[in-house]
Amino acid sequence: MTFKFEITHKASQTRARLGTLTTPHGAIDTPNFIFCGTKAAVKALSPAQMRAAGSDIILSNTYHLMLSPGADLIAEMGGLHKFMGWDGPMFTDSGGFQIFSLGHGAVADEIKGRGQMHRPKTILKITEAGAEFRSYIDGKKFFLSPEGSVDIQRKLGADLIVQFDECTPFHVDKEYTARSMEMSMRWGDRSLAEHARHNDGTQAMYGIVQGGVYEDLRKTSCDWTRDRPFFATAVGGSLGATKEQMYDVVAMTMAMVHPERPVHLLGIGSFIDIFTNVRQGIDTFDCVSPTRMARHGWAMVKGAEKERMNIRNATYRNDQDPIDETCGCHACKSHSRGYIHHLFKVSELLGMQLLSIHNVFTMNRLMRDVRSSIANDTLDAMQKEWVA
Repeated sequence: MTFKFEITHKASQTRARLGTLTTPHGAIDTPNFIFCGTKAAVKALSPAQMRAAGSDIILSNTYHLMLSPGADLIAEMGGLHKFMGWDGPMFTDSGGFQIFSLGHGAVADEIKGRGQMHRPKTILKITEAGAEFRSYIDGKKFFLSPEGSVDIQRKLGADLIVQFDECTPFHVDKEYTARSMEMSMRWGDRSLAEHARHNDGTQAMYGIVQGGVYEDLRKTSCDWTRDRPFFATAVGGSLGATKEQMYDVVAMTMAMVHPERPVHLLGIGSFIDIFTNVRQGIDTFDCVSPTRMARHGWAMVKGAEKERMNIRNATYRNDQDPIDETCGCHACKSHSRGYIHHLFKVSELLGMQLLSIHNVFTMNRLMRDVRSSIANDTLDAMQKEWVA
């Protein structure tokens, strides 16, 4: 088989598990973290630097790449792997998250209930056929259907692709959430049909569980994904306004998904979120936070208060210690906190790159520790080391 998911170990007290996810571009151990190379690049880092930091898999974004440079050009250039120079597994989302979240006025904030509605809305019309929207780049009109999303993902050539869906924001009511979920299920059937028409064994599709914060809707969506021939499951949609609500929604969902398929949790990536959700059986995560935090001067640090330190803080001006004395990344082995602090004070891009290397390395280190502690049944003790 080109694609395979093998569960190699199950924890005794929780749903946590170890697995191996095999793709045409290699296998990854799970649980694992998928780094966001949104526009066919992980910000500030080359594929070689990502590999050196221990990364196994990268995600790129259908929505952004369809706007620029376009899927046809990437296909002409040999697909994403060749275009980027990345030879490992790749994942593309369907474009639905960006279309609908941008359409509601923001990206993650509104989806997750924080309600920052300051950005111009780009969505024009959502119908059974698909979504009409304006490009955030130049205002040009675009239309994306389930068939179009799958066609674009086929041209991009990632190993793991995702059905087209509507990602509902937090503020809509249950009636809207139910209608949206039902339409996403019909879009999922169309996505599967389009995938089947051209399936040459080089791509495998995730079905997305929607339903917002409502358990009965999540059950309907879980039942639907279980009954369809998806390779894997993604948990999407609004997960609530707080961490506690998110944990509850993930827990209720994971009790109902297909138990033998890999499960991806979309857009979640803090230390505590990973420890909490691997206990529910989540196999992979993605989030922009490691590199986004690095560009703003935040270093992810094992055991630190709030999981991070602000390298721009004046207390690090003449600090000769590495970011994290226990870390083996290039930035920690070669440079001091004081030097990286200086780079940020004078706006040198190297500062962002060094912190990005550190944060990516740290996230990969976290996932290795999570896997070893699941194997040894010491996940609680490992969490105490990582989360203050």
